[in-house]
Amino acid sequence: MIDYLIANMWQVWAVVSIVCLILELSSGDFFIICFSIGAVFGIIAAVLGLNIYWQLFIFAIFSLLSVLFVRPVALRYLHKNEPNKPSNADALIGRTGKVTEAINVNEPGYVQIDGDLWKAVSDDTIEEGETVRVIDRESTIITVETL
Repeated sequence: MIDYLIANMWQVWAVVSIVCLILELSSGDFFIICFSIGAVFGIIAAVLGLNIYWQLFIFAIFSLLSVLFVRPVALRYLHKNEPNKPSNADALIGRTGKVTEAINVNEPGYVQIDGDLWKAVSDDTIEEGETVRVIDRESTIITVETL
């Protein structure tokens, strides 16, 4: 089995490249794709008949070059209008939702935003069914105001 893999290292590099591309789909920060690019150059080295040490060296060099040169360009052009891209709960600030459980001054209620329920507090009493906007968050509790 090992002899087969050594003789057909291009297949191993192809699998590494595809797995890295799939993992990149879940992250979106253009870091894992650099290893995919390095693996493509590993395929080329394997097809040219270079031994495993040269293939690993070429993979490492081209992955590093991709991180240094390709990633910044990709981030600049693909995230150019998002200087501080909010993620997770920070992306909720400014969004609107509907109150599903009344919010009192001293008691939190619940707000539904895109199908998700969030525990919410407010400086005012807000009745069920009203539309609110998220103005702040503390951990997983959001602060809302009526529209």
